[in-house]
Amino acid sequence: MDKSLTLILGGARSGKSAYAQQLAMAGKKVLFVATAEPLDPEMQARIQKHRDSRPREWDTLEEPVSLPTAIAPILHDYDTVLLDCITLWVSNLLLASPDISSTRQEIRSKVEALLQVYEQGYASWIVVSNEVGLGVIPGTELGRIYADELGRVNQTVAAHAGTVYFMAAGLPMTLKAKDPGDC
Repeated sequence: MDKSLTLILGGARSGKSAYAQQLAMAGKKVLFVATAEPLDPEMQARIQKHRDSRPREWDTLEEPVSLPTAIAPILHDYDTVLLDCITLWVSNLLLASPDISSTRQEIRSKVEALLQVYEQGYASWIVVSNEVGLGVIPGTELGRIYADELGRVNQTVAAHAGTVYFMAAGLPMTLKAKDPGDC
């Protein structure tokens, strides 16, 4: 498998994670990077369901905030990195900071650092993120900031990705293909 960056976007329950796992099966040595935090029983159950759905031979790194720092030291141990998901990572970054205005710049810096980690390695990456720009404008300032920042992060990752899929009802639609013949 040649090194590639693939972004999979879609709404909640659109099939993003399942499709990402299907793509990652092509890897020989897979690292699954999880960003969810088990803060309540319902999320704990979701996390366990995701764990149970992954092949046992895959390694898992659970890191809610410091992705570039956590991935960099082990990057060369894998040929495939599945990052699920950017959505929760951006949320975790926003909620971890007392100063939203500085956090916006920090998120952009961390995304650039994450993309640098990808560039430094040999692994193909599959990145999952929610598309939050298709619904109503959030009613709170924090919600609007979150939607704005996640939208910017998705655009940044999509610009670097060779392939971008949009998932709807479990079906992948190609938004960007590494090779125009792939459409």
